[in-house]
Amino acid sequence: MGDLWPTELRVSKDRQRLVVTFNDGASFDLSAELLRVLSPSAEVQGHGPGQKVTVPGKRNVAILSLTPTGNYAVRIGFDDRHDTGIYTWSYLRELGEKGADLFADYERELAEKGMSRDISEKPR
Repeated sequence: MGDLWPTELRVSKDRQRLVVTFNDGASFDLSAELLRVLSPSAEVQGHGPGQKVTVPGKRNVAILSLTPTGNYAVRIGFDDRHDTGIYTWSYLRELGEKGADLFADYERELAEKGMSRDISEKPR
């Protein structure tokens, strides 16, 4: 994984998607919603095992900024003011390869907690 890095990070005109192309030619089209609800930030993941929260109401979230972080990651800022997630190249790759399954898990968590992709409320 250490030999993989993005050759392109491109935000769509509507700011709803991020296309990540890696140096091995693999390219992934990631939704802003996926990136936001699976943010690697402590706010979403917690500070330890079992502290991860489910973030509802982000169906229409948009990407506002991409800020390089060293040579290993990018910080993504969203229009809901969340900007503490540092997405490593390997995490972006994982989201690209496993994003559909991870998002299905997220939708299951929402349903189990009686939450929605459309209604913003406190994460739990």
